[in-house]
Amino acid sequence: MELRIPAFQNGAPVPRAHTADGADHSPALQWDDPPPGTTAFALIVDDPDAPAGTWVHWLLYDLPGSARALAEDQPRTADLTGGGRQGKNSWGRLGWNGPSPPPGKPHRYVFRLFALSTPLGLPSGATRSQVDTAMKGKVLAEATWMGTYGR
Repeated sequence: MELRIPAFQNGAPVPRAHTADGADHSPALQWDDPPPGTTAFALIVDDPDAPAGTWVHWLLYDLPGSARALAEDQPRTADLTGGGRQGKNSWGRLGWNGPSPPPGKPHRYVFRLFALSTPLGLPSGATRSQVDTAMKGKVLAEATWMGTYGR
């Protein structure tokens, strides 16, 4: 399984439009070749370099197994059109909140897409801990993409 983000190359800076310093739109995502038996996807985007520990910027789960993309600028709603639920990020909000690191060395923003054998079945607004627990034993594959951003 391969994940791609057309807005920036893997390992390259995240464009300002996708950060708190810009329009703060979620980037478009594309993926292909999930393993047989995939019935759902989950997406976790976090910053492992945050001063307070890993900071979650986006949490999506129960995306349909037939999905192969997410359009740019997803709404910050509990449920997505076409399927999928949004969990709470580290700000306690639903949906994407882009990079907004403190001044200093650029931070890494890791997008991890998981192919799952069954949907998680969690209600919208779940936490990262709840999603991690619900995914145990259900992950068939994982794909990653990383961007950087600094101020």
